[in-house]
Amino acid sequence: MTRTNEPEHSMEETEEPQEPEFTSIEICAGAGGQAIGLHQAGFGHLALVEIDSYAAETLEKNVKSHPKWGWERRNCDVLPPTDVNDFKRDKHLQKSVGVFQRRGLDLLAGGVPCPPFSHAGKQLGRDDERDLFPRMLTLVKELNPRAVMIENVRGIMDPKFDDYRDWIKASLQGGWYRAEDGQMVKEKGIGYKVCAWDILEASDFGVPQLRPRAILVAFRSDILKDVKYEWPAATHEDHVSVAKALEASMRSRYEPYLKGAHAKLARKKLDLWLDTARKRHDELVEKGGGIAPTLVGGSKKHGGADLGPSRAKAAWKQLGVNGLGVANDPKTCREKGTEDRDLFGENGPMLTVQQAAIIQGFPAEWRFAGGKTAQYRQVGNAFPPPVARAVGESIADVLRAARERESEKA
Repeated sequence: MTRTNEPEHSMEETEEPQEPEFTSIEICAGAGGQAIGLHQAGFGHLALVEIDSYAAETLEKNVKSHPKWGWERRNCDVLPPTDVNDFKRDKHLQKSVGVFQRRGLDLLAGGVPCPPFSHAGKQLGRDDERDLFPRMLTLVKELNPRAVMIENVRGIMDPKFDDYRDWIKASLQGGWYRAEDGQMVKEKGIGYKVCAWDILEASDFGVPQLRPRAILVAFRSDILKDVKYEWPAATHEDHVSVAKALEASMRSRYEPYLKGAHAKLARKKLDLWLDTARKRHDELVEKGGGIAPTLVGGSKKHGGADLGPSRAKAAWKQLGVNGLGVANDPKTCREKGTEDRDLFGENGPMLTVQQAAIIQGFPAEWRFAGGKTAQYRQVGNAFPPPVARAVGESIADVLRAARERESEKA
C-alpha cells in the first residue's frame, strides 16, 4: 500500500479556475519539481508524462488535491505510468485536447534522464539506451511547441559531449555536427533557434543546495524573430543556508520531546545541530555559505535511501546531519520508537523526506507517494522548483513579447 500523507482539500470549486497565460506539456515529469516551477511561472499543464509508478501517483494526488491546481484538475491529463516512447498526442490528450486544439502548445519541457551524462555514471551519452534526447526531438516535431526547455545534469556540458550537443542544436535549428564516424553532417533543422544551453546553479535561486543543472532553451523561429531571450538572473546573492532552511522543521521534530523523559537530551541535540549548522555556514560564507551537497535520489537498483556518496555524507556531517539514512516522518518515528536513530544519534539527526524536499525547494504542502525510500528517490531526483520557475519566467517573457507583437499587427 502506498502512503501519500496528502492534505485534505475540497474538490468543490465554486467558480471556473482562471485560464493560465500559457500552456505546457512535460515529459519525464518525475515528482513534479519542474511542473511546480512552471506552474508558478504562469504555465497551465496539458499533460504530465512519467514512467515511475510512485512519481506518477505523486503527480495524480497533488493535482487532484492542491488548491492552486484547479485548472489542471479539469484540463490536464496526468497519465498513469507511461514510457515517453509510448506517448501519443492523439491517444493521451483527452481532457486537454480542446485546449490544445484551440491554443496550441506554448512549451514542451522535460528533464530527460541523466544517467547517460552523469558524472556518477559511465557517461555513455548517445550510446546509452536511456538517452531520451532523440525522443524529445521527435515530440518537438509532432507537438510543434512555441518553446522548448530541456533539463539535464551538468555532465552533458563536458567537452566529450560537444559533438552530441552540436547534433541536438543542428537537429533543432539546422547546421553542421560531427557524426560518430568523424564525418561532418548537415541537418536541415525543424524551425527552432537554440537561444541558450548553459548551467544554472540552484543555490543562486534560493535552493539551499549545491545543484548545478544544464538547461537548453529554444524557440520556434516565427516566435523569436526580433525578441531577445534573456537568461535568468540569480535571485539570491546571499545563499540560503541549511541552518536557515531547516531550523523551523527541525525545531518541530524535537518539540514533542522537549518535555518529559527525553527533555534534556532533546534540548542538547537540537542546540548541537543548530550550533553546528550555523557554524558551518559562518565558516563558508565567503564561498557561498553552508548549503547542502547535491541530493542523490539513486535508482531502484541501488539499495535504500541515504544522502549520497561518501563525500556527500562527510559534508552533511559538517552540517550536523547524519547522512547514512533517511528518518521516519515524525508520526511514524513516535509510533515505531525510532527516536534514537532519527533524532538522538551520535552523528546528529537524520533528515526526513519532507526536510529533503525543503532542501530541493519544494513547497511544504507537496506530498509524495510510496514508502520512505520511494519518496526520497522522487525528491532526490527532482528538478528544484525555484530554478524551473526562473527559467519558466524567462521563457514566458519571450512568449508574451511575441504575442504582443502579433496583436499589434492585427
